[in-house]
Amino acid sequence: MKRKPAADAAMPATVRKIRAAVYTRKSSEEGLDMEFNSLDAQREACEAYITSQRSEGWVLIRDRYDDGGVSGGTLERPALRRLLADIERGLIDVVVVYKIDRLSRALMDFAKLVEVFDANSVTFVSVTQSFNTTTSMGRLTLNILLSFAQFEREVIGERIRDKVAASRARGIWMGGFVPLGYDARDRKLVVNDAEAALVRRIFEGFVETESGTKLVQKLRAEGATTKRGRAFTKSDVYRVLSNRTFLGEATHKGKSHPGEHAAIVPQAMWDAAHALLAISPKTRANRTRCQTPSLLRGLIFGSDGRAMSPTHARGRRGQQYRYYVSQSVLKGSAADGPAIARISAAEIEGAVIGQVRGLLRQPEVVLGAWRAARASAPDMTEDEARLALERLDPLWEELFPAEQARIIRLLVDRVDIGPGGADVRLKLEGLASLARDLAAPPAEAARAAA
Repeated sequence: MKRKPAADAAMPATVRKIRAAVYTRKSSEEGLDMEFNSLDAQREACEAYITSQRSEGWVLIRDRYDDGGVSGGTLERPALRRLLADIERGLIDVVVVYKIDRLSRALMDFAKLVEVFDANSVTFVSVTQSFNTTTSMGRLTLNILLSFAQFEREVIGERIRDKVAASRARGIWMGGFVPLGYDARDRKLVVNDAEAALVRRIFEGFVETESGTKLVQKLRAEGATTKRGRAFTKSDVYRVLSNRTFLGEATHKGKSHPGEHAAIVPQAMWDAAHALLAISPKTRANRTRCQTPSLLRGLIFGSDGRAMSPTHARGRRGQQYRYYVSQSVLKGSAADGPAIARISAAEIEGAVIGQVRGLLRQPEVVLGAWRAARASAPDMTEDEARLALERLDPLWEELFPAEQARIIRLLVDRVDIGPGGADVRLKLEGLASLARDLAAPPAEAARAAA
């Protein structure tokens, strides 16, 4: 029997192809625009290592997984997410990185990555820290290196925080969102005159109204917007009122230091606003209500035909409740017939305001107001009178309580309270006067309403 040549007996078995992917990362974007940057250097070293393993069947995957300007403290990185997706699709057998901290600096995050690698039979190789994650010794080495990588990351974070604290103590602006009233130039805050005037307007308005809600209404009516161009909210107002940057100070962790930038709010204005902020909103609201004249004083009458007088009571927690009370209750006498003894001021005032605003839209009321207004304004048309009265409705919520009370007294002759509700009688001459005022040019109307 003829024997086969020895060369035929020694032929090697087919080598299994191992698909290798290179992952690179750089924390900052500095230098990424260079022709040959840090990511390129990492990739070149990894590709050289894969080439050295060609005899073992290693083949480079040409897809690039590069994260530039992304921190290693998070797994939410675009290229890393693509890499994990391709691993789960079975397209990768081994992941190659220059150093282990390029993949992650956090021990817990890396443990999650290793779980994904193991579940998909993927090994992990660091070019400068050679080990294999499929062995127990490789895992031990991996955990030791990750511990040092996390330690280095925490030390870097402490250095950055110390630098920020030292800079803030010297009054240096350290970047971030530029506050209203300033612009950022050459890494410094420079006063924006138009916005600075708005900041002072907010402080003055809060001292004037003693209410964040009312101030927001006025700011929106004036078309004022935040730095980002949206309408003000109460939260925006209170953030402005509590920002010590407007005093020319730099704050860090609750401590204030003289800043490099100029102040735009005087100390006296700041103190006045914060004296009000020290008072609870409920107390301020109660005080405002006490200072506001009763809307229907002298205008509201009970079913017995006698005037009802405004009064108030306090609850257990200091809340103030306002009422209109009949004369029989005030004088301690029994009411004649089914007279209403007491009614909530808020409820009846709201009902009267609603009726008045509804009546101003009725054609017969508009016609009567126009006819009465022609005595002093003969050129006014019926349409002008209608548009003038319609103009009051959207403006009502923006008026101060004292302004609302003046208009109610101008329009309402009498409010009679009965079992069926409130009957409101309007003053024809008051309607005519209001129509003339609202039909006037904006500047003249503003002077008339003042």
